[in-house]
This record gives sequence, C-alpha cells and structure tokens, in this order.
Amino acid sequence: MTIALDKFSAEELNLMSIFDTADREILRDDLVTALHDVYEPDMIELFGSTLEKLDSLTNEEFAELGFYIADDDLFMEEDAFGE
Repeated sequence: MTIALDKFSAEELNLMSIFDTADREILRDDLVTALHDVYEPDMIELFGSTLEKLDSLTNEEFAELGFYIADDDLFMEEDAFGE
C-alpha cells in the first residue's frame, strides 16, 4: 500500500472511483462539479474530505493510487470453469 493510498478512507476511494481518475485535475474538477448537486450533509462532508486530501497530493502520488475496477462477472466466469 502506498503512502498516498493510506491518506484516503475506503469511502473516499470509492467516491473517486466513480469519476474519471486518469488525471488528478480532471478528477478534482469532476468532484467539484458533482458537489453542486449534493445536498446530504454526510455526502457533502465526504466530498469535502476527499477534495482536501486530493489537493494535498502531488501528481506523482496521485499516479501511485492506481484505480482499478473489479469485474465481478469475470471472476464468476473463471470460477465456473475452474480456472
């Protein structure tokens, strides 16, 4: 686990993963844009803490996060075939 990854909670990582994570600035802009449509206090807090931590990262640290999307269907197919 990288140092940068240790900065984020599971909820913050999950939030970021639903947006474009190819670039730190793009992700930040997407989060700020989406925040305009968030009204639940807990979600506003989650967006805020995520943005704060994201802003504290360098581009190199952000690149270390390595966002991956798990494909449950792929794992189920592999299990069904004994692979």
